[in-house]
Amino acid sequence: MKRLISGIAIALSISSLYAQEKISVFDMTVVERENFEPITPYPEQEKIADQKLEDLEKRIGKKPNVLIFLVDDLGWGDIGVNGGGVAVGAPTPHTDRLAMEGKRFTSFYSTPTCTSSRAALMTGRIPQRSGLIRPLLSGDKVKTNPWEIEMSQAKLLSQVGYKTALMGKWHIGEAEGMLPHEVGFDYYFGLPSVQSDYTQFLMDRRYSDMINNKEIHDLAFQLQPEGLIKGKKGGTREVGFPIKTISDVRKIDEVLKNESIKFIQENTGGDHPFFLIHSFTAIHNDTYSGEAYIGKSPAAMPVKDAIVEMDDIVGEIMAVLEESGELENTLVIFTSDNGANEDALPDGGYHPWKGGKGNTWEGGVRVPMIAYWKGMIEPGQATNGIIDLTDLYMTVLKIGGNLQTKLPDNLYYDGIDQTSYLLAENGESKRQAEFIWNRSDMCAVRWRDYKIHFKIFDVKQAGRNIDASFVGDIGTAPWVYNLNVDPKEMASQGHLYFEWGLPAVMAFRARHLATMVKYPNTDLGLGL
Repeated sequence: MKRLISGIAIALSISSLYAQEKISVFDMTVVERENFEPITPYPEQEKIADQKLEDLEKRIGKKPNVLIFLVDDLGWGDIGVNGGGVAVGAPTPHTDRLAMEGKRFTSFYSTPTCTSSRAALMTGRIPQRSGLIRPLLSGDKVKTNPWEIEMSQAKLLSQVGYKTALMGKWHIGEAEGMLPHEVGFDYYFGLPSVQSDYTQFLMDRRYSDMINNKEIHDLAFQLQPEGLIKGKKGGTREVGFPIKTISDVRKIDEVLKNESIKFIQENTGGDHPFFLIHSFTAIHNDTYSGEAYIGKSPAAMPVKDAIVEMDDIVGEIMAVLEESGELENTLVIFTSDNGANEDALPDGGYHPWKGGKGNTWEGGVRVPMIAYWKGMIEPGQATNGIIDLTDLYMTVLKIGGNLQTKLPDNLYYDGIDQTSYLLAENGESKRQAEFIWNRSDMCAVRWRDYKIHFKIFDVKQAGRNIDASFVGDIGTAPWVYNLNVDPKEMASQGHLYFEWGLPAVMAFRARHLATMVKYPNTDLGLGL
């Protein structure tokens, strides 16, 4: 912590200059607004994107819809187009089709765990700013409601006529005033927390020490959720689907699919566009696929069956979108909240990287991302530019009518509007660097093709990224990996081959830390 404070103090001297001059010869960014992340400008691709949006609105007569598929713990390599699919026992033809007919982003970054990633997506800010730095667990209480200052994209979209909904996993707080329909969404139907909050009270074999111990049982079962919750903006919470058995758990993703289909069908053909986040329970640990999918995958394993079901649901929802006549007016995003959970194997996903969910090696934070938009995104593209979950927040606001201009001045926003990166053929990312945190530790920076670590996750047991790891300081020099030649981050080349780049990365990091002095982070009391 002392080192971090010292770094911030140094950063202040840099931050006072960054709006006027470059902090490095490698700094390609400009500052559009003091409380927004600096961007790398590409004026020509901006013109292309703006023209596409203008022409579309003239033709359709309203703003575009946005549909985000958010999968839980899906690894970068689980989908076929990323080398998984059939090769790892779970074909994903519908998701692969989105990629082949859209644009695949191979360097898309989340955060190491669920709550923090979802907070980044919903606020446009890294979770260290909102205080949502780790997964919220059964019985957790926060000191304050972060939504008293945070602004969901749904709230801004609703103000300009969008119909908004979130179906599925939320996991950004269950207290009063913290569920989706209480923070800006018109409608919510789903899990306030996470799938294992249900299964931990139903799986005798895994949780027998709690379930079969009467004293612990009677206390713990006070935390047992009744089922899926639904609510409308301004209304109360209701149980939308009771969960009392494992058979009920198996039906969750089917129930959520039906809710999303119903929402799309009810909000097509009119004057109001829609914003829908379909947030799967798959493939979080304690995975249970639907009854019809048991053994359906070639692997015949629960997590692989769940991936096959997930992919079919993507296909079904996309078919409804096409039947509704809204396909050409809808940006579709497919991604995951964090890397595969190797701790849960064989109940976890797959990726080719080092590490996994819970740490800041590539396996924890580099996730699949696909953007599809018929007639707007040229098909068959793959790009390796750096892009982040917070960027989706800003991109959605841009598409909704330049709503990012309505964000308050007293909060710092890490997200970058990447509309032109999505829409311009062979477009470039406007993000210069990715700052990778775990809880309150600033761990690494991705810049160009390089990953620079300032704190290192040491995993003491293979495949125990969450349960048997710790974070330590670097020694003499940052650990540096060229991800083109060392994507598994095996052999640091910092002081030998990257001295030319270290001053620039240190300057980017210092500027980043300085924003937290001018715009202080919220402390929710989550700590360890």
